[in-house]
Amino acid sequence: MAKRNLYLKNTPADEAQAVYMQALDQILVPAAEQVPVPESLGRITVHAVSAKYCSPLYNAAAMDGIAVTASRTEGASERTPVILSPDEFITVDTGDPVRDPWDAVVMAEDVTELPDGSVRLMAAAAPWQHVRPIGEDIVQGEMLVPGHHRIRPVDIGVLLAGGVTKIGVFKKPKVAIFPTGTEIIEPGTEPKDGDIIESNSRVFEAMVREAGGDPERFAPIPDDYNRIRNAVDRAVDDHDLVIINAGSSAGTEDYTVHILRELGEVLIHGVAVKPGKPVILAVVRGKPVIGLPGYPVSAWINFRNFVTPVLDRLTGRTAQELPKVQAVVSKRLVSSLKYREYVRVKVGEVGGKLVASPLARGAGAAMSLVRADGFCVIPQNSEGVEAGDPVEVDLFRSLDEIRRTAVIIGSHDLILDIVADMMPQRFPGYFISSTHVGSLGGLMALRRGEAHITPTHLLDPETGVYNIPTLKKLFSEPIALVKGLDRIQGIMVQKGNPLGIRGVEDLPGVRYVNRQRGAGTRVLLDYRLQQAGIDPESIRGYDREVTTHMAVAAQVASGAADAGMGIESAARAMHLDFVEVGPEEYDFAIPVRFLKLPQVQDFLQLLHDPEFRKRVLALGGYAFRQTGKIIYVNGGDQS
Repeated sequence: MAKRNLYLKNTPADEAQAVYMQALDQILVPAAEQVPVPESLGRITVHAVSAKYCSPLYNAAAMDGIAVTASRTEGASERTPVILSPDEFITVDTGDPVRDPWDAVVMAEDVTELPDGSVRLMAAAAPWQHVRPIGEDIVQGEMLVPGHHRIRPVDIGVLLAGGVTKIGVFKKPKVAIFPTGTEIIEPGTEPKDGDIIESNSRVFEAMVREAGGDPERFAPIPDDYNRIRNAVDRAVDDHDLVIINAGSSAGTEDYTVHILRELGEVLIHGVAVKPGKPVILAVVRGKPVIGLPGYPVSAWINFRNFVTPVLDRLTGRTAQELPKVQAVVSKRLVSSLKYREYVRVKVGEVGGKLVASPLARGAGAAMSLVRADGFCVIPQNSEGVEAGDPVEVDLFRSLDEIRRTAVIIGSHDLILDIVADMMPQRFPGYFISSTHVGSLGGLMALRRGEAHITPTHLLDPETGVYNIPTLKKLFSEPIALVKGLDRIQGIMVQKGNPLGIRGVEDLPGVRYVNRQRGAGTRVLLDYRLQQAGIDPESIRGYDREVTTHMAVAAQVASGAADAGMGIESAARAMHLDFVEVGPEEYDFAIPVRFLKLPQVQDFLQLLHDPEFRKRVLALGGYAFRQTGKIIYVNGGDQS
């Protein structure tokens, strides 16, 4: 039997970082180099840099005109002009030297030239008027930029003006990046069953460059002990830092920790972070070597936690802290006492308070990083937070943008992607933030004041009416139900419908994938099953839940399920057959008090945009029968 790696610990993240950085203190010595100033953008200065020359180097004319002796112009006015002969002034352009006996400049537009070459002045010149004195901007010997300063475009100009042509900066550390795993393939290769397209190393490349390093990404190495060992051994001699991706956990082919123990010293293996426990912090021949987990979110979080501080030390940069804000969390988050957990969140401002809506929490949910506005950290030894509790959020996005964002929480539909794409194009500076929790979950968030808009398609089984009965039950405040789209719901099946499914009556016995409780699609399924007299327990997979129509379609397309209910556009997108169940009303619930917000008004205007409608109709399965019509529930301004 293959040996498993059972040395993973649960070292607290702060302790792991402190142990590692203390060990590196004695061996991590940043190198310096001289570079031409025009090529220094973004580099970090080693020491303070002082000016070699003054700027300007001499008393210089600040305007085009004539240089004069100020005392000679005393008393000049419109009633008593002063005439200067040609030997009592000189013509100067901006930047020309102003030397003794001249001590003032008169602008060209204030000078009247006379036929004999003399000039008439209608106003006296004050001493040193329109003259830039020596060193007005830069004085020889003064500090232009401090040490450990990141060079900006404006700094380049000042350095050159002060006579500095080369500057001492920290060298870019050379970073080796090794993706490992027999199952991974390069992007652009046609994937087969069991293959994983490798992308983590390209993310690391970009993060290394962003942090001021010089990355060298190597081709993926299969799970072969000797090949990985030899590659890492060679890289340590030629690089300042080595990153090994994957192979850091407890699998039988996770060789990284054994290799690093053989080549050097492993200080930490396993950190109390979720996601991202299997981290390896090692030193090999005086060089830091870090093993990161293979799951994308785990890898990203632990790059920030452990690789970035090492790069900061090597590049001389000051650690960049993300801006922190207080927000209320929109749903309950249960966490383990064993780990510090990083939860990706969407953030919006609703009714004067910031609201954090959690995204997918899995270690492999790379899109949660793309969609996130920030993350909240649930500390180790905490069981989590309840909906409505305050949390601290580290922001990736500016607070100004967040305040100009329409927060949409509720039912999923592909049209929300079109809205998100078009909003900043049609209305620059305004955005939407969309989180998919199902119709009922969205309406509960709306009731708690955590969203501006809730997409909903909840059928009332008693009346057969969409949305309005539910809004009346849940809300006491005035709500505007903005009619959205008519769309077609049905059963998604594999191409050719091999099982001959004709409706819900054929679902018992097939492998089904369901939507989550509270989703409008789930409510419609239950309604149809009840009408047909079918027990949900007879459907294999009734309790197997996903949170979007596209997730249902993906399960069916992959063969992991035979059928799942969803919208026609999702079936088309995944090239599935579609058994129509019936039309439904996909609408938008908005508290009346939010209707006049600019971002909400922009959203409503977009529903009428011809380009928006063209793109929606191209998806298939939609109609714009009453789109934009407002029905007021519980009163409200109906003007």
